[in-house]
Amino acid sequence: MPDETTTSAAGEPTPDDGPPPPDTKDDTAITPDRLAAAVLPAWLPRAYLLAAATVAGVVITFWALMRLHGLLTVLVVSLFLAFAIEPAVNWLAARGWKRGAATLSVFVVVTGVLVGFVWTMGELVVGQVTMLIKNLPEYTESTVTWVNSTFHTDVSVTDLTDRSSELSSSLQSWALGLAGDVWGIGTTALGVLFQGLGVLLFTYYFAADGPRFRNAVCSLLPPRRQQHVLRAWDIAVEKTGGYLYSRALLAFCSAVAHYIAMRVLDIPSAFALALWVGVVSQFIPTVGTYLAGALPVMVALAHSPRTALWILGFIVVYQQFENYLLQPRITATTLDMHPAVAFGAVLAGAALFGATGALLAIPVTATAQAFLSAYVRRYDVATPEVAATGKA
Repeated sequence: MPDETTTSAAGEPTPDDGPPPPDTKDDTAITPDRLAAAVLPAWLPRAYLLAAATVAGVVITFWALMRLHGLLTVLVVSLFLAFAIEPAVNWLAARGWKRGAATLSVFVVVTGVLVGFVWTMGELVVGQVTMLIKNLPEYTESTVTWVNSTFHTDVSVTDLTDRSSELSSSLQSWALGLAGDVWGIGTTALGVLFQGLGVLLFTYYFAADGPRFRNAVCSLLPPRRQQHVLRAWDIAVEKTGGYLYSRALLAFCSAVAHYIAMRVLDIPSAFALALWVGVVSQFIPTVGTYLAGALPVMVALAHSPRTALWILGFIVVYQQFENYLLQPRITATTLDMHPAVAFGAVLAGAALFGATGALLAIPVTATAQAFLSAYVRRYDVATPEVAATGKA
């Protein structure tokens, strides 16, 4: 059958109602939209947004921690002080006392001991300074005589008086400059006072509401985690309280021993000096022993050089007796820690958090050590002989 065609105006045949021309658009062509979709996946903008939010959160968190550094320090110190007095509060509460009254009673006793210590040491300092000023000419003359006879010099008291006048003028100028900054000193003292009151307040609440506070914290955790938190909490209370009470007992023994020795040697202010040695040597880590022994030796040296040598010898002997006989027996059930570990903990705490870290380093390390020992399994070490024979 012949094809039906039509003739155009130019005389050329054209198809009549034939099929439409094919679509010349290529589906595989790379367009800008397809290129962007291929290079940038759909999840990438959300990832960028999440990363920016994370960085902003970290920056804000660090900024808040820096601004709240003082408050966090107060809270940490208060928490560990509450751990320290909680055994005594629990002991009173078990005998029918209300926790608020028991905590207040412990506070009164501890505050009384601290005030008595500060008062006694203040009287010691005032008395020694007064005696030093009163006997200064005699001490100066005897010192000059000893220097001239020992080093074959020709130093006169007049030269020392002139130099003392120059030193006094310098000290007076320094004192006047210090007095000019009385506003800054007053502000610092006020800040320290507020921090101390904050520590006392938070310590009282942590100790008085200890069980309720512990339950409030654990209620935010699943039951399995609650067991670990409660165990760590009990260990912290046990170790911190044990550290405080063992140190208090060691301080009492040291004070009694040094008081008897100073009374025998007829050293003035024997009670205050013995109290100083007992408290400072036990509650100031690492350097407390040297600070404690320096003051009695200096006081005895002003009294008599021979007496100073005797008291120095007694301090050294008693320190060895305490380290090897007394301290292991007292701390065996309260704070089992190797001296090297304790020394390293104090250095690390001081480097990280200053004086506060040094004071809290030992109880914190003891708590961590006891908590880890409850979950870390230890094995017996076989000696070469046992490993070879297979017999224990």
